[in-house]
Amino acid sequence: MSTHNPYIVSLRAIWSRLLWDCRKSAYISRRKLAKLRNKHLGQKVVILCNGPSLNKVDFKKFEHVSTIALNKFNLKETEGCFTPDFLVAVNDLVIKQNKEFFESTDIPAFLSHRAISLVKAKETITFIHSSGLDGFAEDCSMSISEGYTVTYVAMQLAFHLGFSKVALVGCDHSYIFSGKPNEKMIVSGDDLNHFDKNYFGNGLEWHNPDLLESERSYLIAKKKFSEAGRILVNCTDGGELDILPRTRLDDFLEI
Repeated sequence: MSTHNPYIVSLRAIWSRLLWDCRKSAYISRRKLAKLRNKHLGQKVVILCNGPSLNKVDFKKFEHVSTIALNKFNLKETEGCFTPDFLVAVNDLVIKQNKEFFESTDIPAFLSHRAISLVKAKETITFIHSSGLDGFAEDCSMSISEGYTVTYVAMQLAFHLGFSKVALVGCDHSYIFSGKPNEKMIVSGDDLNHFDKNYFGNGLEWHNPDLLESERSYLIAKKKFSEAGRILVNCTDGGELDILPRTRLDDFLEI
C-alpha cells in the first residue's frame, strides 16, 4: 500500500500527536501557546527570512516593531543592539547545527516537537507539534503544518499571536542547488543561498528547498490572512517571490 495514502498519512499524524501528548513538555508548551494566543492582536510584525537580501536590511528600522527571526538568524551581524522578539526553527538539521545557540539564548524560541531529543527544554523554548499534514493553523497550540518552509510556520505563529499586519523581508525564494527538492545534501564551499557564506557552507548538511510546495503553502497563508481581514505582504528587496503582494518596507512600517 502506498505510503502516500491519505488514510495512512492521517493515522500517522494522529499517532504522532498522541505520542507527543504523553510528554510533560507537550503540556507545558501547549499552555504557553494558549496564553500567547492573540497577545499581539492588531499589531504588526516583520518575519526575518534568511536569504542574501537580508544583508540589505537596515535593522534600525525595527526599533518599534516586533520581529520573528528564522533558523540561524543569530549568524547575522547587525549594527547596534538589535535582537528579534521571537525565533522559529523546525528543520531537524538546522536545530541540530544551531543547538548551542537555542540552549543559551533568552530570546523566546518556537522549535519543532522533534527538537525535544536535540535541545534541552527551558522556559524560553516552546515546542510546536508538526502534524505532517497540509493546512494552516490559526491556533498553533495543538499542531501546525510545516508547509515545506519555516517561513510558513512563522506565518502561522504570527497569526496565532494575533498580528494583523505581517511582512516578509529577506525571502529571496531563489536557490542554487543540485539534486531533487527536499533531498538531503552536503554543501561544498560557500553557501550562496543565505545571508552568510557559512550558513550551510563548507560541508554542512541541508535539505534542498521545494519552491513549488512552498508557494502552495504561501497561497494558503495569503487566503487565510485575507479572509481574516489581515495583511500579509512581501517587503523583500528583490528576490523571486511574487505570489504575495509586494510593498516597500518603509511603507509597511508606516501603515
